[in-house]
Amino acid sequence: MTTAPTTPSAPPVPPADPLALVKTKSYLVLLLFGAIVGVPVAFIAYFFLKWVALAQQWLYSTFPKQIGFVGAPVWWPIPLLIIGGVIVALAIIYLPGTGGHVAVFGFKPGGGNAPIDLPGIIVAAFATLVCGAVLGPEAPLVAMGAGFAVLLIHLIRRDAPAMAVTVIGAAGSFAAISTLLGSPIVAAFLLMEASGLGGPTLALVMLPGLLAAGVGALIFVGLNSWTGYGTFSLAVSNIPSFTRPTAKEFLWAVVIGVAAAVVGTTIRRIGLLLLPLVERRRLLLTPLIGLAVGLLAVAFVEGSGKDVSYMLFSGQSAIGPLIQHAGTFSVGALGLLLVTKGLAYGGCLSSFRGGPVFPGLFLGAVGGILLSHLPGLPMIAGAAMGIGALLTVMLNGMPLTSVLLVEVLFPSDAIALVPIVIVAVVTSYVAAAWLAPKMDEAEASSAAAPEPAPAST
Repeated sequence: MTTAPTTPSAPPVPPADPLALVKTKSYLVLLLFGAIVGVPVAFIAYFFLKWVALAQQWLYSTFPKQIGFVGAPVWWPIPLLIIGGVIVALAIIYLPGTGGHVAVFGFKPGGGNAPIDLPGIIVAAFATLVCGAVLGPEAPLVAMGAGFAVLLIHLIRRDAPAMAVTVIGAAGSFAAISTLLGSPIVAAFLLMEASGLGGPTLALVMLPGLLAAGVGALIFVGLNSWTGYGTFSLAVSNIPSFTRPTAKEFLWAVVIGVAAAVVGTTIRRIGLLLLPLVERRRLLLTPLIGLAVGLLAVAFVEGSGKDVSYMLFSGQSAIGPLIQHAGTFSVGALGLLLVTKGLAYGGCLSSFRGGPVFPGLFLGAVGGILLSHLPGLPMIAGAAMGIGALLTVMLNGMPLTSVLLVEVLFPSDAIALVPIVIVAVVTSYVAAAWLAPKMDEAEASSAAAPEPAPAST
C-alpha cells in the first residue's frame, strides 16, 4: 500500500476484492483502532456541544442581566450576529481549511478533515452556533471527528497507509455524530448517502465506524453520569398519537412534497446567489448577513410575540417545544416564522459555517404544522411529512436519512407515519430535481473557484 500524504484529499482506490481485507490481521487492527478512536472523539463531541449550549445560554440570558437588563432586549441578537459574522469571516480567511464545508451544497463528509484544518473548523463553527446563526452542529462535528481521528493515527504511525487513514477518519466522523442524531444507524445512513459509497467497500469503511459509534455512545452515557449535563436526544415526547394513515393524508403527502421542493429550492437558491458575492467580500458581507438575520429575528419577535429562540439557532432544541405547543401558534405566527427563519437560513448557508440538517428539520415541521390548519391533515402527520420532505431538498437528495430522522424524532408514532413520510420524501426528491436542474453546475463552479486572498477583503 502507498503511504498517506500529510493532508489526505480523496479516498484511495480499494483493492480488487475489498472483503479479502477483512480476513487480514491489518483489518483487525483497524477495527481495534476504530474502537479506540471512539473514546477521545466522543469526549470532544460531547464537550463541544455542551460548551456551545452553555455559551448560548450565557450570551442570550445571563449576560444581559449581568449588565443591567431585565432580560435580553429585542435588538440583542443584532450585535451578537454581527460580531459572530466577523469572527467566522476571519477564521475562514486566515486559518487553514476555510472553516470546513459550505452548507449550501447539502451535507458532504470529508471536507476539511485534515488535522491542520481543525482550528479553523472549531472557531468558525463555535462562533456560528453561539451567535445564533441558522445552522446546525452536525457538519462541523463530522469534520472534527475525522480530523482528530486522522491526527491520532498520524501521532501513532506517521506513515500510516492511505486506506487506514481513510477508514479511521470515517470512524471518527461516526463517533462524533452518532449520538447527536440519536442512533449510530442513522449516522451510518447519513454518511453512506453523503459519501456515495456502496457494495463491499461500504462494509469495509462502515464496520470500524459502527464500532467507533458504539463505543462513543457508551462514553456519552458515562459522561452524562459523571458531569450531570444530560444527554443529547432528538426524540420528541408528549405528542399526539397517530394510529394509521388515510387516503386524505396520502394526498397531503404529495402536496407537502411539492411544497417542500419549492420552499427548499428557494432557500438553496438564496444561498447560491449570495455565495459568489460573499466569497469576494467575505469580511464585509458575512457580518452584514448577520445583521440581516438579527433584523429578521426582531421582526419575528415583534410580529408573533414568541421567543427569539424559535427564529434563531439551528432549531435542534426548539423543535420539541414547537411541536408540543403547536396549538399556541397562530397561522400568522407560523407563516412569519417560516418566512423569517427561511430567509435567515438561506443567508447563513452561504456565509456562516455549520450544517444544514437541523434548520431544514425545524422549518419542515413549521411548514407541516402550518398546513395542518387546513382540513384533513393531523398536526403530527403534517410535521412529520414536512420534516422528511424539506430535509430531502436541503440535504441535496438524501431520502433514506430523511425518513430515518423522522423515525428518530417520533418513535412512538414511527410505524404509522413512515408510509406517508416516504410518499412526501419521494415526491419532494423528484420535484426538487425538476425545479433545480442546474444546481450541480453551480456547485461545481463554486467548488472549483479558490477562496479569495485576504487582501481582496
